[in-house]
Amino acid sequence: MRTEVVTDEREFAALAPAWGRLYDRCAAATPFQSHAWLHSWWLSYGSPGRLRLVLVREGGELRAVAPLMRAHRPLPVLVPLGGAISDYADVLIDDGTDDEHTDRAAAALTEGLSAVARSALIDFREVPPGSAVERVYERWRGPRRRVRDSLCLELPAASMDDLVGRLPSSKAQRVRAKLRKLASLGIEQRDVPHDEVDAALHRLLELHRLQWQGRKVTTEHLQERFSEHLVRSVGPMVRSGNAVVTEFRLDDTVMAVDLTLLSRRLAGGYLYGAHPGLRERKADVAVILLNACARHTEGGGRGTLSLLRGDEPYKHHWRPESVVNHRLLLARRRTAPLMSAVVCDVAARGRGKELVHRWKERGGGGTDGGGGGGADGGGRP
Repeated sequence: MRTEVVTDEREFAALAPAWGRLYDRCAAATPFQSHAWLHSWWLSYGSPGRLRLVLVREGGELRAVAPLMRAHRPLPVLVPLGGAISDYADVLIDDGTDDEHTDRAAAALTEGLSAVARSALIDFREVPPGSAVERVYERWRGPRRRVRDSLCLELPAASMDDLVGRLPSSKAQRVRAKLRKLASLGIEQRDVPHDEVDAALHRLLELHRLQWQGRKVTTEHLQERFSEHLVRSVGPMVRSGNAVVTEFRLDDTVMAVDLTLLSRRLAGGYLYGAHPGLRERKADVAVILLNACARHTEGGGRGTLSLLRGDEPYKHHWRPESVVNHRLLLARRRTAPLMSAVVCDVAARGRGKELVHRWKERGGGGTDGGGGGGADGGGRP
């Protein structure tokens, strides 16, 4: 196996076929590590000259990839592609053969990352438990640290009936009543074919703006660069089975559009748009979306039904499991002070959040009044 670093955007684009095969051979991969998602993200958010793809090849095949970029904020760091609009970060390591082969690929990737870390700290945010990059962390010979990152909530990969069955009887009865209400309204849903995905995503974003009008929402979801990224990436992901776009119609009018991302590891509702008229008709949008997402987990083949990042109260109605992402910091001796500075910053921010939380518990701050949002900033209801 040989290691190389790719910094050219055209080479990044040309890696799509080999990247896709590697993605299929990495059981830990989430949709946020697909080539379509990351290359599109780079086109919308990347900076020329900062691309750093660490590749491990064996013959003509990719055996491992670490998709990174160099940043200065203000410390020199190497961070995963995907940024804040991606819920999970990771590397890809081929685990589709035998353990020895996987270990060799992980060892080669670790050596490649060590080489590019001579002058910059490697900072992996939002790493979920069981990720491929943990193999690198285990082999890292230099200074390393693991700290807590965002909280994610997960449900079993089960049917909607099974998810409702997990609820207390009174709550389960209310959800079943809401499902009957949706059936009586005659709401129809269909998976959008790949040649209609672009138009459906534009409708999703239009409905998303409408539903959050006058309320707090993630401003990035309203930006042109986000729209371009979503439209450019999701079409290929639908064709490869890594995403599904679902339309919900009422009286032949599209009232809601949902984007769910898929991999062997998870099915996760990423973003939706819903017309306020649905709520006026007493249609529970949260039930609509979870019912649609559960269709992709009820037959098996997914590890979990992920509610993605964020600890919003509405998610707890479904009795999810709390899963904490981690932040993995990898350094060499000369960059160890950079790691120490990041760890101190994380600790200080954590203490600050704890003090604010205690202050609010004691009645400080008054009422929020913002409404909506959370970690996904209005992505889900």
